[in-house]
Amino acid sequence: MSLKDQLNNDLKDAMRSKDKLRTETLRSLKSAVKYAEIEAGQEFDDDGVLGVIGKQAKQRRDSITEFKKAQRADLVEKETAELAILEQYLPDQLSSDDIKSRAQAVIAELGVTDMKGIGPVMQRLMADLQGQADGKVVNQIVRELLTH
Repeated sequence: MSLKDQLNNDLKDAMRSKDKLRTETLRSLKSAVKYAEIEAGQEFDDDGVLGVIGKQAKQRRDSITEFKKAQRADLVEKETAELAILEQYLPDQLSSDDIKSRAQAVIAELGVTDMKGIGPVMQRLMADLQGQADGKVVNQIVRELLTH
């Protein structure tokens, strides 16, 4: 079953069980996928849908950070709940140690020795780790490795 079919089935189940938050979140996600497909001019496979889910999850994380700064506990709670729903569709996130070992391998492979080479390293790593790690975490780890 494709990821789109899974989303459709889960949306139907959420509507049947009258789970308002899950229904709203999945509707929003389906809308984002459809919009991204229209923008790209093609229908997405599972990887494309995962990319959209990853972007939606990142938006939720960013919103949570901003709402915490603004001391809006109600909105933090809502965004956190939506993020938990979205994360069910994402692959398991890698630990910092796993990211660090992969980053070290890419740095060694590309022969990068200082911060000037961060661009190619990040580009390669993010392609390899698509959906498995947050870009901010990967960037932070790569910066630490390149400055030591």
